[in-house]
Amino acid sequence: MTPLINIARMLRRLWRSINFMGEVISFRRMSRTYPRRFTMGWRDLYPCLDDRTTGTSFDRHYIYHPAWAARIIAETAPAHHVDISSSLSFCTIISAFVPVTFYDYRPAELNLSNLSSKPADLLALPFQDESIPSISCMHVVEHVGLGRYGDPLDPQGDLKAMAELKRVLAPGGLLLFVVPVGTPRIMYNAHRIYSYQQVIEYFTGLSLVEFSLIPDNGGLLRHAPQALVAEQKYGCGCFWFKKTIS
Repeated sequence: MTPLINIARMLRRLWRSINFMGEVISFRRMSRTYPRRFTMGWRDLYPCLDDRTTGTSFDRHYIYHPAWAARIIAETAPAHHVDISSSLSFCTIISAFVPVTFYDYRPAELNLSNLSSKPADLLALPFQDESIPSISCMHVVEHVGLGRYGDPLDPQGDLKAMAELKRVLAPGGLLLFVVPVGTPRIMYNAHRIYSYQQVIEYFTGLSLVEFSLIPDNGGLLRHAPQALVAEQKYGCGCFWFKKTIS
């Protein structure tokens, strides 16, 4: 980032701050013409200087992939769903219509009906082989072994995590799996990015029910062509796997 860009940002911030103080004074003057309903002291000021946008911004990965998964859970209607470290918003919302148990290396203190939260290590899940009929692990595995969340460094950590997901998935069960996709690389210590072929290879033995993609630009593409993955820098691949009944 060049010094000129930094200076421009500082000037914009200064201008917004000046405007903010002007609006505070105007609002206080306007309020005097109405019955007093609230206190508004100078210590209560809470400047929100970056919200005047023409549209509502959002993280496309974390809006679309839970929406994709929630639709599949609503469609399949499992008796119980297990989630491994996916977004809390996903778990809390689907618990409105499906009982959910959420597991995380750093357990969350959640207090909602139909939802329980427990500690678990993705490299050693506390389940019997082939015992979980409905499980999700979304935007998680790409971090395992990079130390970002206090976990031990392990270049093969993601492979071990995926092996655990395969191990515990029951015959006929569904696995909702989400990772960044594009040209394979490690963005240390944030995440890994996978090719479509890598993910399919790592889950050999499971059948792919659906692949959907959140591309670099645009919204969720249900049943996306795999060829699009190679065109992405940081796409979001949504894989619905099923374990074949022997």
